[in-house]
Amino acid sequence: MAVDKNKLEEEACVLRFYKIVLSWDYLRVLKESNKRNYDKKTGDGSAEGLKEVKNTYKDVDEYLDTFEPLLFEEVKAQIAQRKDDEEETEWQRAMVVECSEANGFHLPIMVVYSDSPDAKLVSQNDLLLLSTKKFGEGKQLPATYAFALVEHRGGPNQDQLRLRLHLSGEVKRYNTDDVQTCPRLLNMISIVSEAQKLLYVLKICSLSTIVREYVAMRSISSLSFKDLILKAADMDNNSEDRAWKLSRPLAEFIESNHNKSQLEAIYAGLSRKSFVLIQGPPGTGKTQTILGLLSAILHATPARVHSNKYNHWEKASPWLTSINPRDKIMPINGDDGFFPTSGNELKPEVVNSSRKYRVRVLVCAPSNSALDEIVLRILNTEFGSSDKRVLSSGLFGKMGWETGIRDENDHAYSPKIVRIGLKPHHSVQAVSMDYLVEQKLSGIDSQAGDKQKQGGVAKDKDSIRASILDEAVIVFSTLSFSGSALFSKLNRGFDVVIIDEAAQAVEPATLVPLANGCKQVFLVGDPVQLPATVISPVAEKFGYGMSLFKRFQKAGYPVQMLKTQYRMNPEIRSFPSREFYHEALEDGPDVEDQTKRSWHKFRCFGPFCFFDIHEGKESQPSGSGSWVNVDEVEFVLAMYSKLVSRYPELKASSRLAIISPYRHQVKLFREKFRSTFGVESDKVVDINTVDGFQGREKDVAIFSCVRASKDKGIGFVADFRRMNVGITRARSSVLVVGSASTLRRDGHWKNLVESAEQRNVLFKVSEPYADFFSEANLKLMEVKESKAEGLEGPPEEMDMDVPIDNAIAGQGQPEDNDYGDAGEEAFDGDVGED
Repeated sequence: MAVDKNKLEEEACVLRFYKIVLSWDYLRVLKESNKRNYDKKTGDGSAEGLKEVKNTYKDVDEYLDTFEPLLFEEVKAQIAQRKDDEEETEWQRAMVVECSEANGFHLPIMVVYSDSPDAKLVSQNDLLLLSTKKFGEGKQLPATYAFALVEHRGGPNQDQLRLRLHLSGEVKRYNTDDVQTCPRLLNMISIVSEAQKLLYVLKICSLSTIVREYVAMRSISSLSFKDLILKAADMDNNSEDRAWKLSRPLAEFIESNHNKSQLEAIYAGLSRKSFVLIQGPPGTGKTQTILGLLSAILHATPARVHSNKYNHWEKASPWLTSINPRDKIMPINGDDGFFPTSGNELKPEVVNSSRKYRVRVLVCAPSNSALDEIVLRILNTEFGSSDKRVLSSGLFGKMGWETGIRDENDHAYSPKIVRIGLKPHHSVQAVSMDYLVEQKLSGIDSQAGDKQKQGGVAKDKDSIRASILDEAVIVFSTLSFSGSALFSKLNRGFDVVIIDEAAQAVEPATLVPLANGCKQVFLVGDPVQLPATVISPVAEKFGYGMSLFKRFQKAGYPVQMLKTQYRMNPEIRSFPSREFYHEALEDGPDVEDQTKRSWHKFRCFGPFCFFDIHEGKESQPSGSGSWVNVDEVEFVLAMYSKLVSRYPELKASSRLAIISPYRHQVKLFREKFRSTFGVESDKVVDINTVDGFQGREKDVAIFSCVRASKDKGIGFVADFRRMNVGITRARSSVLVVGSASTLRRDGHWKNLVESAEQRNVLFKVSEPYADFFSEANLKLMEVKESKAEGLEGPPEEMDMDVPIDNAIAGQGQPEDNDYGDAGEEAFDGDVGED
């Protein structure tokens, strides 16, 4: 009954969301958006009933009164953003076939008439605009138009759409009982109610993600952590008394593979605190800590078991308060197994008799790229290599190679894992749900021949998905997809939820996986790296972009911070440690020696440098909110040319990156690289936005700041979190290029420029830029032997008369150990720019 009640509440919540959004006037939304963008620095949202996000809340009503209006502001911004997209879809012609009504909604079925590829882009949960004529045609605006939601796409040619419209009137101030009729909606009723009526259809945006966030936010009262989330404080002071222990072999493995701060984070989890926050600054081994957590979570036992041999039921499950009723009928000796976990062969694991219940873990991240980074690390550690052939073959779990996850006896442990959702990277395909379903289906087909009908196959797929999900020990999903219908069919929930990059998600998104039910939550991230993506400047101003992690931290909730970094040369680490982490970061053993490189013999290629292009000028491409700086592009390409000419090992996208906060600057870099060197940039260098580089690292990172003016601000370059990410991607050298006088207007950038001055690594550069890297000038910047002692000897220099395009021509795509090219799918870095 409880499940049915929750389902009814969820359906009511979804219908409330649709009534509000589908009643909106598209033209009014655009008008309000333009006004708010114009007034975004001084505008006051209190007139719209907006409240600023607070650190704590007295009750659910206050929480919802704050977050609901801000979420709807974000929906409006996503609707308005479509108008500014570079690639706009076209209007499609459609005809009403039939129409029904239910729960105050009109539910027409329409056939779309179009040969355009855009017609195929419309899918379930898309928001459409229906109109009797195209907008922009003629002087008069349409008098009959309305929003519609795509509930289903089907038909013989996938040309039929089942839609949902709310035509009763416009909902006022999010009160669904206060509905005001309006002519445009009344006119639409007569159109959709009659068959053979022609309409024009325009895709606006997808509502899949934000409606799941809305449901999760509205469901907060049913969460077991309701009071903790509202108060941002754990009221349970007795968790330490119920702390769980590790076996001696597993404890020794974890202690030998993790540093002090990582161990503190892992043991904080074993204390059974409901929420554990782990802050992972750049290069501090965040993913390694997650792997250690998984070993501990899956194999810890309650302390009393060590002195009481008879409490076998509780031994295997740290996060359950009572026995699962189904456990009572389990085998006595465990010889016939239960809860399959070894490998991905869909065969049961032989479970030790002391472990009647296997803990289940849901691992989430805000984006596909961040999620696949974790999955790939687990696969790579299972093999002890990054052999792409092995990974893509689906052989893991059968090879028995050493793994990064261990059991209580310190043996390699390969839990059954599945990656659920869209767009899995090819390197993790072997554990994706679709791949595993097809593998299982092929086995069924080989036994049943070709006699199965399509409906039978579809039924088989559903049952196989359900079995794979139920059998998996660790399930990987994006935050949004964890709210999909697939999870609602689970026979058993999750004991633990781990959310990586938790500081990169808005709070309602973080609540989505918690609705599946769990006993403990780990939020892993870094509030001083990339923030959550918020489209609405008004919602951003009122704090909607603050993550649950950050809100807890601001409220004084304890945070376990990882403090030992293994990535950066100490000269790179020193500034972000002082500026963002209160000097808390320390260098791992041998980091300085391991990050020394032969190009450090020149001051201008040292671990940290700032190049002041004081004559450079910013510009804004026509019709764009982004910025470019041609002078910086020319200087960076001259720098790149000299670097790879002298040090050809840097001619690999796995070794060298060019980073910029602005999408159009990245685009210009790629175009200029191709025209200058005659080679596509991705063959030899990784060029991307700051947001596209989150969680990744290179030997050398060249950072182009772009903004350069006499009196303007520096836009969202002033966001210290993007600054922190940009300057911490490099292992051995970060070379910052920008206008010192412009950047000094911001406090953090002023400190960085002054740090470069104090270390004598600030270089003023004028045209012609190639002269700066002349042999004579490089000779002057050569580090004395005493300072360069211990560096690798420089490789044999290339003939400087050989053109750079000849030097790099013919280089194949290098093996890139950094995962993927996430930048194009990631937030492009232009939202919120001046």
